[in-house]
Order: sequence, then structure tokens, then C-alpha cells
Amino acid sequence: MNFVIPAFAPAIPEMVLLAMASFILVADTFWSKRYQFATYYATQIALIVAAYFIMTSFATTQVITFDGSFVRDSFADILKLFIILVSLGIFLFSKEYLLQHKFYSGEYFVLGLFGVLGMFVMVSAHNFITLYLGLEIMSLAMYAMIALRRDSSDAVESSMKYFVLGALATGMLLYGFSMLYGATGSITLPEVAQIIESGKADAVVLSFGVVFVVIGLAFKLGAVPFHMWAPDVYHGAPTAVTLYLGTAPKIAAFAILYRLLVEGMPGLVADWQTLIIIMSILSMIVGAIVAIVQENLKRMLAYSGIGHVGFLLLGILAANPDGYASAMFYVIVYALTGVAGFGMIIALSRTGHEFDKIADFKGLNARNPWLALMMLIIMFSMAGIPPFIGFFAKILVIEEVVKAGFTWIAVIAVITAVISAFYYLRVLKAIYFDKPNDESPLNPISSQLNWAVSFVSIALLVLGLMPSSLIELCYQSIGMQ
Repeated sequence: MNFVIPAFAPAIPEMVLLAMASFILVADTFWSKRYQFATYYATQIALIVAAYFIMTSFATTQVITFDGSFVRDSFADILKLFIILVSLGIFLFSKEYLLQHKFYSGEYFVLGLFGVLGMFVMVSAHNFITLYLGLEIMSLAMYAMIALRRDSSDAVESSMKYFVLGALATGMLLYGFSMLYGATGSITLPEVAQIIESGKADAVVLSFGVVFVVIGLAFKLGAVPFHMWAPDVYHGAPTAVTLYLGTAPKIAAFAILYRLLVEGMPGLVADWQTLIIIMSILSMIVGAIVAIVQENLKRMLAYSGIGHVGFLLLGILAANPDGYASAMFYVIVYALTGVAGFGMIIALSRTGHEFDKIADFKGLNARNPWLALMMLIIMFSMAGIPPFIGFFAKILVIEEVVKAGFTWIAVIAVITAVISAFYYLRVLKAIYFDKPNDESPLNPISSQLNWAVSFVSIALLVLGLMPSSLIELCYQSIGMQ
């Protein structure tokens, strides 16, 4: 058997990111004492360099390398670019937060960079082993990030909860993979799909495998009934880490869902579609109703995120290319909106005061009208109110569900969207109509944070006024598959 040297070119962004993350990991021990922000700037440069390599070699056709374990296509490249874009924003907001709360350390950025590497591997994975490898690189980084603030019992408790439940979900996913491998005799997604289509695999074993795989993926997405970790972890983790958890990993989780269900198991649509329908409906209902009673904004955004996952799954359950493209558009919009929402909490946060309760936002308009306006844009976009980009995200997935013949699910989606609008408007009521608990002016926030939160918020409006290019990008990338 002749050894064939694989093509390394498709994986250059990953290799560059790994090399730079490893260099920063070692260098941080030397320069952190002399140059406090060197690790932060090096991390941002690493992301920009990775984005440069993706854009200069943007994939127009599908390229598979490393013996069928790694794929490079336009779908992967677009998602990676948005992961980088979101991560740039995450690290920008995080730097200010870590400084304000006096636990700034280079480890946060190094772990975050390795997490991004894991997301890249997940997005381009083409067999079960690569999928698992990417998932674990990302997850292990996040477990450590949540526990970074060792003096906070809430953060350590959140990290333990996430670690234990994450290990359980990973076990479920691996069990599902082993069943699929046992039934098909292959770990490569196209081969698995081909064997399933041919009808040569054991249908019972395949069905069980699908159930375990979907359970594992549902945990990573935070879909009901596997959502129990999300509110506690979002609440207990430092806000900078919550910002990381609630945004970029969702893009990677969508990618792994697409690779496994759509590319790996198209012949089992009847099996996984039913599971996705149940999780989607439950996620939308729980996300809409439970968020109403939350007083903590981070917990409210956690349940809001669960509701958004329900909408994201609408595109998947449509089980056609247009549906998948609408889900891709939704997850990108959701990640960008999440950066804006948690970024606002960080911008308003002051030393000794987290600014994460809805009551903290009372009278914000009187204390800082500009930030109040930015928060209005963010909440309207999350609620799906036109002309903000969140409206188009919701409309697209609902439209694809109706086209697929699931009108009754679309009705449930519209009802839950109306209910969820209540708790977003509740925040705006506090901002514009309630008297502040503290009449003193807000501590001035740094100009960097002010510009950042303003840029991200206004982008939600601009994208809403001109959504066609982003929508077209998503539909074309799925169409090329």
C-alpha cells in the first residue's frame, strides 16, 4: 500500500491558527509581566491572519483531504469568517471586562483562540473522529474559561455543571457514532450516507444511533429538553465568558448539525426530522414563557437563546437546501445579535457592579440616551421587529417551514415570537419609563467600548435595511454543496 501525501493547502487557516495559538501560549509566560496587552493584540492579529488566509484561498468547489476526514468548501469558509468576526468582537469586549473586574490574564485569550481552532475543525470535519476532535478542543477550552475566575464560587460551580453535563452529552454523541459505525462500517460522512441510501445498513441500529447523535448535538446547541445547563452557566460565568459561550460556538454547532444530519444521514430524514420538530417546538415554547419571569438579564438572554435555537431548528426540519440556508442565515444573525446584547452588559458593567439585572437598566435613557438607543436596537432585533435584521432571520425560517408543509409549526413559531417580544419590551420599559434606582450619572465607559457597542448595534439596523447580500451568500453557499 503506497502512502499518499495529503493536500495540506485546504487546512492552511487551521494550521496557521494552531501555530499562532501555540506561540502565544508560550510567549504569554514571558511578555505578560512586561507588556500587559501583548497577548490580547497577538490574539486579534492571529484571527485576522487566519481570516486573510481564508479569503485569499476562498473555496469555490468542495475539496476533501486527509483521507476524507477534512473538507473545505464555501459553506465552511463563510462560517469560519463569521466565527472570526464574532470572535474579534468577543475579545474586544472581554479585554475591558477583565480589566474592570481585576482578573485580566492572557490565559483567557489563549483558551479563546484554541476554542476558535476547535470551531474551525468542527466546521470542516468530514468524518466522526474529526467532528469529535473539534468538539472536544472547543469544549475543553470553554470548561477552563468558565472557571477562570477562581475567587467566584458561582463561576466554579457553573464550570463543574457544564463539565459534568458536557461529558454526559459527549458520551451520548460518541455512543451514537459507534452505533452508526457499527451499522454502516464507515466513519466518513459521504460513505455513511451512501451505505444508508443503499439500504444495506441495519435500520434499528441506525435509528438508535440517530437518537443518540441528536441528543449530543442538542446539548451543545442548548435545545429543550437538554437546555438545563444554559441558564445556570450563563448566569454564573463571568459576562465575558458568557459572551463567548452564547455566540461563536452556536455557529460551529450549527455546522456540525448540518454535516452530520444533512451530509451524513440524508436517507434518515424521517428519523431525525421528528426529533428536530419536537426539540424545535419545545425550545420555542420554553424560551418564550420561562424568560418572562427572569429578573436577571443574563438568565433572560439564556432562555431567549433557547428560543432562538428553536427557530434555528425550523430551518433544519424543513429538510431542503433553502431551509438549511435560512438556518445558516439565522445562526449568523443570532451570533451577531448576541455579541451586541452581552457587549452592552459589559459596556455598562462597573467594578463591583455587574449591571446584569433588568432593574439595573431602569432610567438608562435619562442617564445615557445614546446607550439606551443602542439597547433599543438590540432588543428590537432580538424580538424580530422590522426593519432590524432579526426580523428577516425569523421570517426566512418560518417561510421555509410553511413551504415544507409544516404550517402548524409556523403558527406556533409566530405565537412564541409574539410572546417573546413581551420580555424584550419589558427591558425597554425599564430603560425609558422607569425611574432609575441610582440617580447619579453613569460612570463614563471607555471610548473603545462605546464605539464597539455602537458599531455592532447600528450594524443590526444597517443589515436589516440591506439584508439581501447576506441572505444571498447563505443560499449560494448551501446551493454549491
